[in-house]
Amino acid sequence: QVQFVESGGGLVQAGGSLRVSCAASGSILSINAIGWYRQAPGKQRELVARINSSGRANYADSVKGRFTISRDNAKNTVDLQMSSLKPEDTAVYYCNGWTNLPGVVIADWGQGTQVTVSS
Repeated sequence: QVQFVESGGGLVQAGGSLRVSCAASGSILSINAIGWYRQAPGKQRELVARINSSGRANYADSVKGRFTISRDNAKNTVDLQMSSLKPEDTAVYYCNGWTNLPGVVIADWGQGTQVTVSS
């Protein structure tokens, strides 16, 4: 089973930018869609963005126009470029293989990477 390892989080001021990265333990070519998720304290994990094998991306309304997801099938990585960050973007960010079944992903959740946006 493929595993995902997230990195690149940190502390940033509101309005700033940050890039988080996701590295898969194996090939992602066969994974149709990979998503970036986040979970803020006391809240459920939510899908932030996903990208399919052909590069088509979808975004949550809350991040549309500010976040950009990209995928490198050769390097088995999926990145999330975040700009115009807001305090409400503070969360632990995770990546995983997305499925069209609510709440179902293809791998065990990793440790995630903490993103903290100060006001």
